Amino acid sequence: MNPTKFLIRTFKDYYTKNAANLPKVSKFTKREFAFLPWDKSIMLRHMGFENITSFSHYLINSAPKHVYSSGSLYNHPEIPNMEKKGYEGCDLIIDIDVDHFYTPCKDDHDGWYCKSCFKNGKGMPLACPECGSLKLKRISWICEKCLDVAKKEVQKLLDNFLIPDFGIDQKSIMIAFSGHRGYHLKVEDENLRTLSSDARREIVDYLTGDNLNFELLGLRTRSGIVYGISQENIGWAEKLYNEIERLLKQSELDIEHFLLNIGFKKNRIRSFLNQKDIFLERFKNSELNDWSMEGFDIDKWKIFLRGIAKRVGANIDEPVSVDIHRLIRYPGTLHGKTGFKVQELSIGELADFNPLDAETKSKDPIVFHQQGIDINLKIIEEFVPATKIKGFTYGPYDQGDKICVPKHIAVYLLCKEVAEPVSMI
Repeated sequence: MNPTKFLIRTFKDYYTKNAANLPKVSKFTKREFAFLPWDKSIMLRHMGFENITSFSHYLINSAPKHVYSSGSLYNHPEIPNMEKKGYEGCDLIIDIDVDHFYTPCKDDHDGWYCKSCFKNGKGMPLACPECGSLKLKRISWICEKCLDVAKKEVQKLLDNFLIPDFGIDQKSIMIAFSGHRGYHLKVEDENLRTLSSDARREIVDYLTGDNLNFELLGLRTRSGIVYGISQENIGWAEKLYNEIERLLKQSELDIEHFLLNIGFKKNRIRSFLNQKDIFLERFKNSELNDWSMEGFDIDKWKIFLRGIAKRVGANIDEPVSVDIHRLIRYPGTLHGKTGFKVQELSIGELADFNPLDAETKSKDPIVFHQQGIDINLKIIEEFVPATKIKGFTYGPYDQGDKICVPKHIAVYLLCKEVAEPVSMI
């Protein structure tokens, strides 16, 4: 059977059985809806629905690969002309996805294939290491490690920024596992909905720590003495201060690794390590606030602080939060790269949530698990990494392997386009 036909039939069956369980997002009739079909690369946009029933019927009939609704609110979401839609505002959308930042596990399970020189390998290089071509086919895999990193970023965003610094009511924060390698947050707050793209850019800069003015936080030099940020300040000054103290209490190897990563040479690192204990005592003395250190002028401290800010700030997909016409995956629908459900979560449910092995059925993104159906597949990619889902590991596989796997694994491999269904092994 054709892989696409199999997936369309599988998705259609899911929507038929679960139409009554699809959540209804707030201000449903004011949202624009968009869909990506299986057989086209162009998104079907500018659609509106009067009720959840008509939306469910559309999903059953078309079984799209991806389903989205807008963070924006419109008087006429179905009108293609953006100026005539009647824009009323946009929720603050935040996307945390490990596709957009480095995790060590990707060196093991992500892969690439060069369409120019036909070389392949692991990891996610920007260009082919062999010929320099940018024409790469990429395979992005999932694992518990990278998903846990993404979850920790969400928790950091909530605990260190959105709730304490912005004072956002927890009830207005919607969280969802994306169905792939990250999480989406949507803040439904009337005060935030009216913000312009420029104002949202300022929020993004605050969340990430980009473009911090360290002088405004207290860093200065006077009479040859470097004065640092004050621990008595709040906001970013407090975050930087606390992270510096945490770093200085770590092993010298960890400190050296940090300083190397932000561009310091080994001789300067050795000088820093030789002075760190004395500096730490002065650092904790809020009355002195003297950061003077041999070999570290104010410019070196700015480099140091930018590295600290990178550790503290949230790793988010910045353009998503700035865009006032952004689309976001609709909760309860299926992700076409995995076959996993876009799963809504409360803040209280986040800490214990494991998308690859959820304990509660109603919160389980692996919707094709426990169906008692095995599927015969043939591997069509040169190398397919191991996949651990629901406590069991499948693979790794090589091109030409014929396998029989549970339906949820088969759907995942087919969505990843690394296998095709076969009638028999």
